[in-house]
Amino acid sequence: MQNKCEELKKYLKPGKRVHLIGIGGVSMRPLGLVLQGMGLTVTGSDMNSSVSTDELIDKGIQVYIGHRQENIRGADCIIRTAAAHNDNPEIAAARVAGIPVFERAQAWGVIMQAYKNAVCVAGTHGKTTTTSMVTHILMEANVDPTVMIGGYLPLLRAGHRVGKGDTIILESCEYCDSFLNFFPTLSVILNIEADHLDYFKDLADIQKSFRKFAQLSSGGILANGDDPHVLEALKGLDYVSFGLNPNNRVHGENIHPDWRHLDVYCDGVFYTHLDLNVLGRHNALNAIGAAGAAWMLGIPGEAVTRGLAAFSGAERRMQYKGTYRGADIYDDYAHHPDELAATIDAVATMHYDRVILAFQPHTYTRTKALFSDFVRQLKRVDKVVLAEIYAARERNTVGISSKDLADQIPGAVYCETLPEVTSYLGSVARKGDVILTVGAGDIYRAGEALLKDAN
Repeated sequence: MQNKCEELKKYLKPGKRVHLIGIGGVSMRPLGLVLQGMGLTVTGSDMNSSVSTDELIDKGIQVYIGHRQENIRGADCIIRTAAAHNDNPEIAAARVAGIPVFERAQAWGVIMQAYKNAVCVAGTHGKTTTTSMVTHILMEANVDPTVMIGGYLPLLRAGHRVGKGDTIILESCEYCDSFLNFFPTLSVILNIEADHLDYFKDLADIQKSFRKFAQLSSGGILANGDDPHVLEALKGLDYVSFGLNPNNRVHGENIHPDWRHLDVYCDGVFYTHLDLNVLGRHNALNAIGAAGAAWMLGIPGEAVTRGLAAFSGAERRMQYKGTYRGADIYDDYAHHPDELAATIDAVATMHYDRVILAFQPHTYTRTKALFSDFVRQLKRVDKVVLAEIYAARERNTVGISSKDLADQIPGAVYCETLPEVTSYLGSVARKGDVILTVGAGDIYRAGEALLKDAN
């Protein structure tokens, strides 16, 4: 993989022309803007127009809607999103024309080599939140970082930022071993669980990938010492551990029962006090990890305190959306059973009369592989409504539906369409409820439609 990055270096230079397939994507859009800022001529294509493609056009990047062979004319190289397969007409045309095709992660790998500090935040859960937390800290410390987050951060009014400092921070995804294209100076590993089993064989296979990622770091490794899967994956490696357990080099003490107030100690010495505006044990752990990364970068503890006090969450991470008939509506990106558990645990501290959860499973393979775990978590709330599975990059070759989940959960309601979800939520909502729209697809639209109807 790293050899491909070396080859790509020849093309990511001022004056070169690069074409991005899937340019409207969450990490492709900032990539296009960064490359444009480096002096390249950037073009791109996407299946549909969107706010993202409109932004790119406003900034002078030519965007084609729809994938066609002629779109790549004049390109020196192609960079594609992971969702673009070899049968894409632009990729096929590039191969015929002898134009090299690279992956998105390889481009980010090349870019980060220009920075003194490259902080890569990985983990099955919590990547967006923790990357956002570290961004808040670095901004408060006037580091002027370049940032790539897999979500929207209100502080940036975007999911990315092009800074002039010597630090870049990237959310780093394990899917398809993407993060093995990176060149971190600090690798952060939040947790490791069985996920993306359409690509990885099993948990052990995922652990091997994370171990390789950790070993890429040229500066240091920060890893969750409370996670047994992380400990197993990194056995024998030298790393700084963080967590709630006081045996970790970076750990929390004097933790308030609501998990929002705590002190962080590093190597036995008080580093910073945290007053968080996000809920749950998982976010306290994310914050300790973010503080640990800042400590390893030499950031003063006061900047950590101020930066995290100003952090109220990334978009779609327990994001308050509004109130309908006295019921508060929150939206969350959770799409793995462990993430569902963390969200439900956090909501339990809010003491609502009833928890109504509208869940949209993400991908057929994940739903099938983790079926019993999803059922166990969904049974914990008062009412469950299940939207049909969000296919994302997949086709339903495993023969599964959200109805299969509903059949295993007493009282659960299955809805084929999002308008049906909205209608059901509207019929049961009452004062004292919390309504959660949960999943990595477009389930958030159901809650937004409910609020629109209320207005």
